[in-house]
Amino acid sequence: MAVTTEKRAPRERTVRVVIPARTGLALVGVGVGIVVALWALAKIWQVLLIITIALILAGTLSPLVDWLEKHGAKRGIALLTVLILLLFVVIGFGFLVIPAMVDEGRQVIKDAPHLQQRAADYAARIPALAGRADAIRNAQPGQFLAPLGGSALSYAQSAFEFVAYLVTTIALAFYLIADRERVRGFLYALIPRPYHIRTARLMLALQTIVGGYMRGQALTSGLIGGFTYVLLLILHVPNALILAILAAFTDLIPYIGPVLATAAPVLFALSKGVPVALIVLVALVLYEELESRLIIPRVYGKTLRLSPVAVTIALLMGGKLFGIVGALLALPIAAAIRATVEELRIDLPGGQSGEPVERAHDARVEARYLEETEGASAVDAANVATTLADELEEEREDAIGKDEIPVEQQRT
Repeated sequence: MAVTTEKRAPRERTVRVVIPARTGLALVGVGVGIVVALWALAKIWQVLLIITIALILAGTLSPLVDWLEKHGAKRGIALLTVLILLLFVVIGFGFLVIPAMVDEGRQVIKDAPHLQQRAADYAARIPALAGRADAIRNAQPGQFLAPLGGSALSYAQSAFEFVAYLVTTIALAFYLIADRERVRGFLYALIPRPYHIRTARLMLALQTIVGGYMRGQALTSGLIGGFTYVLLLILHVPNALILAILAAFTDLIPYIGPVLATAAPVLFALSKGVPVALIVLVALVLYEELESRLIIPRVYGKTLRLSPVAVTIALLMGGKLFGIVGALLALPIAAAIRATVEELRIDLPGGQSGEPVERAHDARVEARYLEETEGASAVDAANVATTLADELEEEREDAIGKDEIPVEQQRT
């Protein structure tokens, strides 16, 4: 007798998820808030960008104003002196470079037929370009100038907007410097007082970041300026000093800067012949590759305490999201995020940002701060927080000097 077993299918279980009405409304409210915040961010991102650049400019110029004050100048006189110095640098750069560029452009246009024939002769000697020699020789100058004229007209409005934004940013930066205490007091009034010491410590870290960023910019600009000057001087290209200064300034601009720093010397080198222009082009392109792949990651990684990988990723993300300006601000913003996590003792998923000893010390300093600022105004409280943060920084530097802090916790 055969015995058969029948397998029964498992019962299907129905799981009911019940979300309380209050929780559902809260989730809807959070979703609406996120959408509204993203919409507002898309509308005012240019304003936030201006504020960010103004803060960086203020952090760069503020030490110079403080230095003038320490040497006897009143704050108003110090601000006016720095403003005049800044305008003098910008206007002097324009008067130095633009006339030379215009004169050289006229000379290139005048010599265009001769240069065109020489380029065609060189192309005829190269097998891969021999078929294009006749086209180069018979081409009309208007074929090359027409696209340039159209591009100039299309970028005229953008240039005007850029100048307007630049003036607004400079004015905002000087307002932040002139009314520093009230601006700082307003910021601290928005933050709960138990977090004032951490905020003051973060402000000091951001000042260090801005200083390191500007020193890195000065170093990279000086390197390319010196390289361009020596190269053009060896090849006897006219206006070598002016072109070196132009290269140093344009190197501050990501993406377009290297193109401008290369195009102008090549244009001037055409007066010495096509071979000299090709040598200048190849040399500057190779230097730009060296700078982007080796110099920039190492220089900014050291000054901003970012690894070469972080520097490269920050530049790529900033350029992809916000173009030239995004790439220009990517490094200080990335360093500011790192400093925020470190100074505010924000716990990351992979570990703790501060040791128990450091947290206990922070708690004692914050308790002392709350006791000293009881009943004080926001401006006075901000001044006390800044003073205590300075003392903490001095203690850290003394401990570093005595090797009491491990290397991985030291601030560069």
